[in-house]
Amino acid sequence: MIDRPAGGASGGHRPPPGDAGPGPALAPVLLHGRRVRLEPLGRADVDRLLPVASDKELWRLTREDASSREELAAYIERALDAQAAGAALPFVIVEIATGTAVGSTRFGNYERADRRIEIGWTWVGRPWQRTAVNTEAKLLLLTHAFETLGMRRVELKTDVLNQQSQRAILRLGATQEGIFREHMVTSRGRIRDSVWFSILAREWDAVKARLNSALDPRA
Repeated sequence: MIDRPAGGASGGHRPPPGDAGPGPALAPVLLHGRRVRLEPLGRADVDRLLPVASDKELWRLTREDASSREELAAYIERALDAQAAGAALPFVIVEIATGTAVGSTRFGNYERADRRIEIGWTWVGRPWQRTAVNTEAKLLLLTHAFETLGMRRVELKTDVLNQQSQRAILRLGATQEGIFREHMVTSRGRIRDSVWFSILAREWDAVKARLNSALDPRA
């Protein structure tokens, strides 16, 4: 696995433990796995992502709908605005074997003082769902969060109706913490309850071993 700033050389710097001082500023980074590569999201990615994003079913349980070119461009612009504010780091998920952009994911709601960050805003084209793509993408993000950024806590949330997503988050080794009732309004106008999960720095070694085992049962 290679972890390096976008456009820069790879580095082996490991930050102080997750309980030491504020976290670092977020910076665009290229994250490589064996099956997927996470590339910094940019405005030029509209055409790469549109074939996947145009599937309206992907947005049925989400707050936003980016299924048209205009909506996807606006979605990317909002993600880049959050990045410019230092609160987010959005990525394109690329299948290495084919070079296909298969979806997107993001760090968001970053709180430097608390060393706390959320992983979410994840959508993957249906042909790549229930494959190793999302598992490896999460491994890359969690590794960067805990081993490079030195996070104390990583948060994840999903729609209370999205049982598939909840099962996937629990398989990561995350702990379910509770439900925010009437938390947000979905793109179709439904008032959504959100289920929250977390992984703590002290749990990371066990979660990492679990994910590596899931990706390579022979390990």
